[in-house]
Amino acid sequence: MKENFDKAIEIVLRFEGGYVHNAKDPGGETKYGISKKAYPGEDIVNMTQEKAKELYRKDYWDKIDGDALGSPLDIVALDTAVLCGVGAAREMVAAAGRWEDLLFARLEYHTRKVKQNPNLATFLRGWVNRVIQLYGFVKGDRI
Repeated sequence: MKENFDKAIEIVLRFEGGYVHNAKDPGGETKYGISKKAYPGEDIVNMTQEKAKELYRKDYWDKIDGDALGSPLDIVALDTAVLCGVGAAREMVAAAGRWEDLLFARLEYHTRKVKQNPNLATFLRGWVNRVIQLYGFVKGDRI
């Protein structure tokens, strides 16, 4: 739903936080979830939340057609696009239909990614915790 972008991005930014440069992260240096790999022309260190929101709206929300998705599927879909990529999120949304099923699809996606690249195992617990916390946010337990 159109009015849910602000709520969805608030949740994404809670998860993504500030500047991080983890050598094991294939995205490289990241701030607010915006990675240098995805945005090589951006000054990641000095990225503002407003700039991050602008990028998320244009390159994630709009590309998953967030305004056309019902709530809370739109919120879960944005977070999925941020974590799994827009293409994967679109496929998972189309296959899942319900927001709860999308969360299970994400768990399967992350497990598959770790099997393909065991170096990503260091991130698996965080990804699983994020799914659990997102469930709580959407159900109203943690907002």
